[in-house]
Amino acid sequence: MKKSLWLIAIVTLGFFCYSFRYEAATPPYRNLYEERMKILAKSTDTLLEFVAAADLSDAEVVNTIRNHIARARLAMKAADIWLRYLDPLAQKLINGPLAVEWETEAFEKYEPPYRREGAGFTLAFQCLESRPVDRAQLIAYLQKARDAVDVFLADSVMSRLADADHFLLCNRLFLLHLAATYTTGFDNADATTVITELRYMLKQNRVVYERYNASFPEKPLTIAYLERYDSLLSFVGNQPDDLTAFDHYSFLREYINPLFMINQQLIVRYQVTSRSMMDYALNKKALSLFDKKLYHAQNAKGVFLRVTDTTVLQQIQELGKLLFFDPLLSGNNQRSCASCHKPEQSFTDTACRTSLHYDRQNFLTRNSPSLLNVTYQHLLMYDGKHTNPDLQARAVISNPDEMKGSESEALRKILSCPSYKAAFQKLLPFTPQQPEISMAHITSALSFYYAQNDGARSLFDNAMDGQVQLDDRQRHGFNLFMGKAQCGTCHFVPQFNGVKPPFLGSEFEVIGVPADTGFSKLSADPGRYEWLNAAEMQHAFRTSTLRNAARTAPYMHNGVFRTLEEVIDFYDAGGGVGHGLTVPNQTLSADSLKLTQAEKSDLILFLHTLNEAELQDTRPPALPASGIKAFNRRKPGGDY
Repeated sequence: MKKSLWLIAIVTLGFFCYSFRYEAATPPYRNLYEERMKILAKSTDTLLEFVAAADLSDAEVVNTIRNHIARARLAMKAADIWLRYLDPLAQKLINGPLAVEWETEAFEKYEPPYRREGAGFTLAFQCLESRPVDRAQLIAYLQKARDAVDVFLADSVMSRLADADHFLLCNRLFLLHLAATYTTGFDNADATTVITELRYMLKQNRVVYERYNASFPEKPLTIAYLERYDSLLSFVGNQPDDLTAFDHYSFLREYINPLFMINQQLIVRYQVTSRSMMDYALNKKALSLFDKKLYHAQNAKGVFLRVTDTTVLQQIQELGKLLFFDPLLSGNNQRSCASCHKPEQSFTDTACRTSLHYDRQNFLTRNSPSLLNVTYQHLLMYDGKHTNPDLQARAVISNPDEMKGSESEALRKILSCPSYKAAFQKLLPFTPQQPEISMAHITSALSFYYAQNDGARSLFDNAMDGQVQLDDRQRHGFNLFMGKAQCGTCHFVPQFNGVKPPFLGSEFEVIGVPADTGFSKLSADPGRYEWLNAAEMQHAFRTSTLRNAARTAPYMHNGVFRTLEEVIDFYDAGGGVGHGLTVPNQTLSADSLKLTQAEKSDLILFLHTLNEAELQDTRPPALPASGIKAFNRRKPGGDY
């Protein structure tokens, strides 16, 4: 008997020692991760159990469910630094912004868009607003969220926690979202809790930093980083709970941008490597959120991608400029790219709602979008039809309403000019994949020309980088932009377009643009629906950049608004629905923003700070001579 007891004691002690050794050897960072994922799982289970048995006709019970969702959201926010990076698709099921999304990521550009159904806490919260509450739908949203949590506890995900590199990449994405989405209400349907969640998330993330440093002392977050982060905690702790009163300007300028810089420096110093497509578009050498090279969306060099010599690049740029103004690309030798995208007008046409039709009698159905900063869009045209500048240029050249040319004829006419032919032949050694002069050489030179202006900076960029300060009204305008006016939920920092972190896709919105300023009817343009036949895409248009917006009137896809004041009034009233139009799939809230006249004025003052350095570009005095005499009567820029 005694021998058996001793044996049990020895086995128990051995198991205890083994367990102690296992716990001691297990990184505290990974322990924290597992702990937080399990808390998130438990809080979601509790929420599901309550909803299944709740009387959804009782207003007090529904309010209790809202409180349960708020607690589950806090559990999610405590783990947020990992969720968005380690598995973005599972994260969207935990807290997706839309019930249905049609996505094409940067690395999927040549796949057809496909349907993704959303789920999670934001949609569950919105579900509670309907009467009667749809229990089945509510449970479906929450059950998908619960199942998605298990994804993060799978070995395939957990194994990625074993090295330090993933963390600094997770942290980078966390900082990008702090800049672009977390303080706008983008992922939270309850604006009253946005700042509360922010405080909680930041405090919980401080613990993550401590555990990370303890587990990976060879690649720590530096004292400088932690001190700046602690200052951020103090700043946010002293901000009001009201989202509309939050100081977004100081938040970004004094804290998030400096933290981003340090994290980027650590990524380079520690030679961090990525195995995730989440880093596909990002540039690890960019030390500011407002560095125009922060991310890339388009290859403006096209077939000249391998060219790095500055002299050769200058030659390509000069060649592209001549082609941009050359009407030989059109069917009648009278229209050029500059006919609708005038460099002196920020590469758009500010003279009329839409540019003149090829027939010189009518006008095009869509406004000419500015070509400035187009390389920061993954999808081009208002409907996102094209994935790159080459396809976009070919489509315009061959469009019977625009240039009514053909690729073969345009190439023949361009090569009839000896100087063009010689210039392209000189460049052929740089394009072994295109051993003969082709249309791709022409379109690549075109895009490289206009993309050279995409590096221009604005007053706002310089302010965010600490070089200048905005005045009180400009700062107030930015705070309105990110807060009360809700502009930042669609026009994301730093490009103020529809490309949000990690900058892999372009967003589309349905805002109910009218056919006229009297709001007599909705614009008939189907938008993205024209070629992506999905109900959610009816009247959906790509979110354009607001950089240089003060210079690029008229506005909207049909040029219906002539001034920024008209645009802001349109949004302030709730878009098309707010103006009495029927737009069943409008993604913009139909509620009034209740902006005062003074607030609208400050908002416009801020938008002017997004104007970039003025273009110093002039039309070429002459175009290359052609061997065909009839072509030599053409004018730089065309006739109309």
